[in-house]
Amino acid sequence: MRDLTGKTAWVTGAGTGIGEGAALALAAAGMDVVLSGRREAPLRDVASAIAARGGHARIAALDVADADAVDAVAADIAEREGRVDLLVNSAGLNVVRRNWKHLSRADWDQVIRVDLDGAFYCCHAVLPMMRAQKDGLIVNISSWAGRHVGALTGPAYSAAKFGMNAFTESLNIEECVHGIRATAVCPGEVATPILDKRPVPVSAADRAHMVQAEDCGELVLFLARLPAHVCINDVTISPTWNRGYVAQARSIPD
Repeated sequence: MRDLTGKTAWVTGAGTGIGEGAALALAAAGMDVVLSGRREAPLRDVASAIAARGGHARIAALDVADADAVDAVAADIAEREGRVDLLVNSAGLNVVRRNWKHLSRADWDQVIRVDLDGAFYCCHAVLPMMRAQKDGLIVNISSWAGRHVGALTGPAYSAAKFGMNAFTESLNIEECVHGIRATAVCPGEVATPILDKRPVPVSAADRAHMVQAEDCGELVLFLARLPAHVCINDVTISPTWNRGYVAQARSIPD
């Protein structure tokens, strides 16, 4: 497994959830982490937690749906850190009124702009640096909803995550000759703040059964530590006590 000390990671959606879990794990492994997200207060909390553990992080507040702002942060990383070894695209959202009979065009646009376009903008921005380095890893935080269509997450979120999975593999097809590899991480239910946007509230007991943000952080760290000649194209992580599976099991007659 590779030593990550002194290498640079850029994590979007780093203020909460999977992005936070990834940032904490990567910093603990010795990476210099650039924390991006729309809200500075959560980013400051994560940066303080990293510093308290002896790690190194700085904040670059960002709305990933703003392509020009994404390019500006990437240029700043190139100038200040000199390279980017790992991009973790974890910025994402969903809306409450997410199903066809409720979904508005504005809400569709918001989900696609952040979850799909934003991830593309970040990938597009780091590729020149990674090509010059002849090395780089991109971890796109996709979803179970990017593999299995269901009503729970709604059409916009599913479309965005299916699209993310597709462009992740296209990165491997086109950029492998430059030493660049990409992984789509497809979590099932994870106990993060995105659950607060569910149309049907999720109980504390159910959240306790779910994959936790730090579990996903450890998975991202594992991917980052793999040798540069290894590419994990995609990986699915889900709760052992999977609510979808449990519902199916309970429907089986005795």
